[in-house]
Amino acid sequence: MPSKQLTFVNFIKTTSKPTIGTSGIAIAIAIIGIWATSLTFLLTSSFTRWHIFQLLLAILWQTFIYTGLFITAHDAMHGVVFPSNTKINNFTGALCLFLYGFLSYKTLLKKHWMHHRYPASKLDPDFHDGKHKNFLAWYFHFMKSYWSWWQILAWLVAYNIAHYVLHLPHTNLIFFWALPSLLSSLQLFYFGTFLTHSEPKEGYIQPHRSQTISMPVWLSFITCYHFGYHQQHHQYPHLAWWQLPEVYASNKLPKTN
Repeated sequence: MPSKQLTFVNFIKTTSKPTIGTSGIAIAIAIIGIWATSLTFLLTSSFTRWHIFQLLLAILWQTFIYTGLFITAHDAMHGVVFPSNTKINNFTGALCLFLYGFLSYKTLLKKHWMHHRYPASKLDPDFHDGKHKNFLAWYFHFMKSYWSWWQILAWLVAYNIAHYVLHLPHTNLIFFWALPSLLSSLQLFYFGTFLTHSEPKEGYIQPHRSQTISMPVWLSFITCYHFGYHQQHHQYPHLAWWQLPEVYASNKLPKTN
């Protein structure tokens, strides 16, 4: 273990720089708004006459928007959703995690700091247990560290209110609310942890112990909001997700005003 520990305050100071302006909060509001509008439409729609491909497309779309909520919360953890106002920045992150799956922003913030401080190591809460390195075993180990009984209870209460009080159909709730959230967690884990932090044959490159998934910018956005440009994220954690392609292309920090 390193002899000198970073405090959380110092971590934020060294990784959060006000280079975003109001773009971060504008994009965050847009993602939250699209998620809310899309979810409302899908939960209240009758899809019995839809073609199977329309249903699959709707599920994949909602999964993609759910992932956007988490990515926005992730940026908030780095202080880049609204750098000029920490309270608004953190509130936005907390709101996104609550909407995503009743997750605790405070808990994830602490664990994400540990992930950046000790990537791909025993002290990294996102890393496997050293024995079960395959996708499914690592995924369940990963999820177990983030879920709690009160979150499961919150899901059950919210689901029953949505069905019995708001009279939303079970099928809509399962297809467009529960399933996309689960699929999103698989998407985030696969592109943001499994592929990017699995040990390469030649061994890890220090100090970030991460690797980038090389793909075109449009595909990187569709797969996981550029989360696959992971080495760049660890190198420049004060950049928002939509700034990573520029770093990926130039392999250097973009110029800022």
